Amino acid sequence: MNIYFLGTGTSQGIPVIGSDHPVCHSQDSKDKRLRVSVLISWGTHSFVIDCGPDFRQQMLTSNCPKIDAIFFTHEHSDHTAGLDDIRPFFFRQGEIPIYAHQRVLLNLEKRFNYIFETENRYPGAPGVFPIEVVNNENIEIEDKQIIPINAWHGNLQVFGYRFENFAYLTDVKTMDAEEILKLKGLDVLVINALRDDPHPTHFNLQEALDFIHLVQPKKTYLTHISHTFGFHEEVQKRLPKNVFLAYDNLQITI
Repeated sequence: MNIYFLGTGTSQGIPVIGSDHPVCHSQDSKDKRLRVSVLISWGTHSFVIDCGPDFRQQMLTSNCPKIDAIFFTHEHSDHTAGLDDIRPFFFRQGEIPIYAHQRVLLNLEKRFNYIFETENRYPGAPGVFPIEVVNNENIEIEDKQIIPINAWHGNLQVFGYRFENFAYLTDVKTMDAEEILKLKGLDVLVINALRDDPHPTHFNLQEALDFIHLVQPKKTYLTHISHTFGFHEEVQKRLPKNVFLAYDNLQITI
């Protein structure tokens, strides 16, 4: 399994438009972050988690030739706004399966109604095959099983996903104990860590480290990074062993 970090930034990306913050003027490529997304190449399958406003650029940079499915964590724009840019994949492959909570599917259908239209479709519109994700019901795609992980982004439900011994979660603030049990035995965990200071709907660094202590993965990569967290190299130096700050275009193999 190959994991390609397409984006590791917060909702505004880094650099933030018009910001005078030193991190936004960094010349280190690891401090330049697109909106969070990840590409998972698992056997012959290619899966993307979240499809934000930087999706087109991310697909070009990663040279991704096909997408077998898109998994959505939740409906916020930094995770969904790039849905129209699946058009080249649709033209080659046909309808793209998208997996999400029913609430998220309804939200996407409202915002991208032309994509979901079944009659008098605009000929240039992409098409999707929506599939509802239900907690405690594993997703089966041919010989692959994906386990949804239920979490809370403040008061908003979000899904993370476990693929064998890899799990990806973002925009998490709290999680019930029974969901944490679904994350035991991981080789690699990806979890959000926005900054040092507390935030009402995201883990800060200490909350992320406490969560890692509960899950006990072999390695952890932090994502959904804010510019206020600091420079990549400086933050990495103060992280515990086997905890790493992810960055755009990082690739790992499990």
